[in-house]
Amino acid sequence: MSIKILLADDHRIMRSGLHSLLDKEPDMEVVAEAENGRMTVQLARKLSPDVVIMDISMPDLNGIEASRQILSDAPDIKVVALSMHSDEQFVVEMLDAGASGYLLKDCALEELCLAIRAVVANQYYLSPGIASILVKDYRRELSRAKPPGSPGLTPREREVLQLVAEGNSSKKIASLLYVSVKTVEAHRHQIMDKLNIHSVAELTKYAILKGITSLET
Repeated sequence: MSIKILLADDHRIMRSGLHSLLDKEPDMEVVAEAENGRMTVQLARKLSPDVVIMDISMPDLNGIEASRQILSDAPDIKVVALSMHSDEQFVVEMLDAGASGYLLKDCALEELCLAIRAVVANQYYLSPGIASILVKDYRRELSRAKPPGSPGLTPREREVLQLVAEGNSSKKIASLLYVSVKTVEAHRHQIMDKLNIHSVAELTKYAILKGITSLET
């Protein structure tokens, strides 16, 4: 039986190239492509793939938050991050979201296939360019108590934060999330209170700094 794969990347050329290459593997089948995190979540719920190859920097909903939502609904799905970011912060956040693998975009196809087969076998896989110690220690580091005053945003607040930082109006955000404009405004005020931030510009800087969105999107 083939490994069913969902590709998530906001660059069409990247998706098309991976699709073509992975479909040539005898034990793999790309069942769908997604250009943003929200579409990825929807397709994962609909198609129940074995593996999601997930970019991190995507519009509307980034790969970290998309992974959290997918794995909250279907913990048996395996997520492999394929990113240009080698920063420890991104790796830790992605693993905390439940990803089983993390590779850099300059990896060879052979390595990506190796990672896919590894996570399907319930193993972790990190690119050699990522410090291997993270696999052993990230859970311990993440379980440490947050320092006093460290803000803790809920998944929905992080989702709203990304959409606000990317310049979406409250009306558009309400439409995307199927909530009222009043609810969106309440989330935004709560986010600002928690972060002690007083403008959208500051929210945008914070979202970029924390990897919630990027200048690319």
